[in-house]
Order: sequence, then C-alpha cells, then structure tokens
Amino acid sequence: MKPIALLAAATLGVALFAAHPVSAQNAGQIAAVRNGANCPRCNLFQADLSNLTLKGKNLAGARLRQADLSTAVMNRTSFAGGDLRDVNAYGAVLSAASFARADLTNASFVGAYLQGANFTGARLAGVNFSGAEMGRAAGLKQSQLNQACGDDSTLLPRGLSIPRCR
Repeated sequence: MKPIALLAAATLGVALFAAHPVSAQNAGQIAAVRNGANCPRCNLFQADLSNLTLKGKNLAGARLRQADLSTAVMNRTSFAGGDLRDVNAYGAVLSAASFARADLTNASFVGAYLQGANFTGARLAGVNFSGAEMGRAAGLKQSQLNQACGDDSTLLPRGLSIPRCR
C-alpha cells in the first residue's frame, strides 16, 4: 500500500471511530451526582454511589449500568427509563423512587427498602429481591415478578408472589 493510501485509510479510521462515541463512564457527571446534582440522561456507568444520601434527585434516563448503590439513601429519586442493568443496590433505601420503564435486568436489591417505589413497565429479568421490603410498591405485575427472584423475607404487595432465588 502506498503512503498516501495508508494515510487516507488511517484518517478514515479515525473519522469512523470519532463518529461513534465511547460509552464509558463520565467522571464529571458522576462527581456532580455524588455532590447532589440532578443528572437526567447522564452516563453514570459503574458509578460508586454507595453510602450516599441523595434524596429527590432526577436521574431519569441515566445509564447506571453496573453502578454501586449499596446502602445509599435515594428516596423519591427518579430512575425512570434508565439503564440499571447489573446494579448493586444491597441494603439501599429507595422509598417512593421511580423505576418506571427502567431496565433492571440482573440487578441486586437484596435487603433494599422499596416501599412506595414505582415499577410500572420496569424490566425485572434476573433481579434479586431477597429480603427486600416492597409491600407498598406500585406498578408491579405478576408477569414482571415471575422473571425475578426473592426469598421468604421478601415483602410484596398483597396478591403477588415471587420465585425463590436459587
């Protein structure tokens, strides 16, 4: 290959790469949220939000995939329409939080407090709700819970059940 052809190919490769933004975490957005900012549609991939108190925040549509929310207190926070796949929310307090239309695939809400949380249209495939308190959660359907799992201490709204985790 001639040097001009190599240069053209390299330039084209850089242009194609630049046209597809990298979807890694955004450290600035994570820092802003950790400091209490609202951040709808932000890229919070793998963010460490554990042990924080962030009540009433707007994180709707945010990418929180693989984020750590363990023991966080995030009451009345909107995660509506967000990507929360593989989130660890062990022991989190998320009362009245909105997970409407959010993708929670394979998330862990072990021991989480989810009273009054809204799960309307949320994807719950593979979610572990063992020990979760969600007796007053809203928008839950049996078809959603059939894709999740829990244990004998999982508290659900009356008339709903959840398969046991294996």
